[in-house]
Amino acid sequence: MEITDVKIRKIIAEGRLRAVVSVTFDNMLAVHDIKIVQGDERIFVAMPSRKDENGVFRDIVHPISPSSRQLLEETILEAYSRQLAMSEAEENGE
Repeated sequence: MEITDVKIRKIIAEGRLRAVVSVTFDNMLAVHDIKIVQGDERIFVAMPSRKDENGVFRDIVHPISPSSRQLLEETILEAYSRQLAMSEAEENGE
């Protein structure tokens, strides 16, 4: 399965939530509401989740292996960095 598109839907300047992202796989399957979060030590990707009856958040969709999680996170964070750079260039009139 290949990541064929990453869309940065929303960038947030304040708080720990930095962005909301959608990812498309094989031009066939889209996953929405993936979050980019600023953690205490690093920025990371949080998969879509919902709160269960016990108040615990559970991922709705997630990578199965550590290598697939790493690939997904790297791809999303690269797209986020590019979007930030483009936004900054536009603000500076470049």
